[in-house]
Amino acid sequence: MKSFAPALGGTIAALTLSLSLSLASVNTAEAVEIQKVTSPGGIEALLVEDHTNPLLAMEFAFKGGGSSQDLDGKEGTANLLSGLLDEGAGDITSQDFQARLDDLGVSLSYDASLDNFSGSFRTITEVDDDAFALLKASLNDPRFDEEPVSRIRGQIMAGIVADQNDPGDLAGKAFSKAVFADHPYARPTEGTLETLGTVTAEDLEAFRRRIFAQDNLYVGVVGAITPEELGKRLDEVFGALPKQPDLTPVADVQPILGKTEAVDLAVPQTTIQMALPGVMRDDDSFFAAYLMNHILGGGSFTSRLYEEIREKRGLAYGAGSFLASYDHAALLGISTATRAEKAEESIAIIREQLADLAENGPSAEELEKAKAYVKGAYAIRNLDSSPAIASTLLGIQLDDLGIDYIDERQELIDAVTLDDVKAQAKALLSVAPTIITVGPAGA
Repeated sequence: MKSFAPALGGTIAALTLSLSLSLASVNTAEAVEIQKVTSPGGIEALLVEDHTNPLLAMEFAFKGGGSSQDLDGKEGTANLLSGLLDEGAGDITSQDFQARLDDLGVSLSYDASLDNFSGSFRTITEVDDDAFALLKASLNDPRFDEEPVSRIRGQIMAGIVADQNDPGDLAGKAFSKAVFADHPYARPTEGTLETLGTVTAEDLEAFRRRIFAQDNLYVGVVGAITPEELGKRLDEVFGALPKQPDLTPVADVQPILGKTEAVDLAVPQTTIQMALPGVMRDDDSFFAAYLMNHILGGGSFTSRLYEEIREKRGLAYGAGSFLASYDHAALLGISTATRAEKAEESIAIIREQLADLAENGPSAEELEKAKAYVKGAYAIRNLDSSPAIASTLLGIQLDDLGIDYIDERQELIDAVTLDDVKAQAKALLSVAPTIITVGPAGA
């Protein structure tokens, strides 16, 4: 939910910030050597060992342990828990825990998505014993004292109230409800004012005990640590967790399409969101769909939607599309925001682009440019720092892509043909979309 940034006043903290910006300037896939590490206790992780600087970055997640595991009537539990794990543990109170993180220059944060509960940890090796002790305590023995629980709950509730008049947030919530109906994916991760108010310290501890386990744990590490040292740390931090999680089964769901819903809100602009079929990450046609989406709207300034809506007509500051592949659903989303009186025109233009790409597909030139961009941007976005690499290592495991994925990715993209992309365009874009608008009524 929230991150803890080290203060800049101390030398250790300043060094940590400096190293975070400079370490692991890895710019090519070939430079990343991934090792699979198994601890003496059987906990696995992927490691990129780098002793250039005394910094360690770890990303980890409990798969399947996100907000979809919130109990009915207790929505918001996972998100609230993510904001409380660095608010005191063991015999350390909230204020003292935060002070120790600050003094050591340690960055520690947690987050809950629909599918996963994840953590992010940074430290310099000079203080790694104390840093790992704090990480271990936060995961295994959080306090959930009344003051921090009340404070963090209040912050989330204030955000929920503020979002009640935010067009983008309203559109997102209406979108999820329209597309996923009664499925857990339709529920807001942060919960509601009503449900969040019912979550107790006992509920938080019960969620932690159900979700945090070794068999649904995935870890990615980058930095100045050997495989042997990492194995010991893995057992030290995670070894006391139960072997198996107690996850509530979540059903697969097909997005509901062909619906239209308008949310009346007195604002100058109308926010538009659309949903179309998507492709699961493990589908053989994923990269064909990915490249097609890049051409449609995922390529930002080079995409068809951006060109037609922003560049040619000036109807919006931006327009784009995205592929979302969850554990139990996949969809292609489209979003833009325009002047209220131009909403229908914008929707018509989007429909025209969908129909044209579905019927005719992209050009060979569009596909080649998309391939070049998607291959080139990967290293910049995923391999340019130690935290980014650690996050990539985690994602590789969560999506079960294999330890050789970084090396094989370019070959997978190059293997996609124009016919493959045309087939995905026809399959995904020929369907009537669900359309959500948020703006003035009758505009």
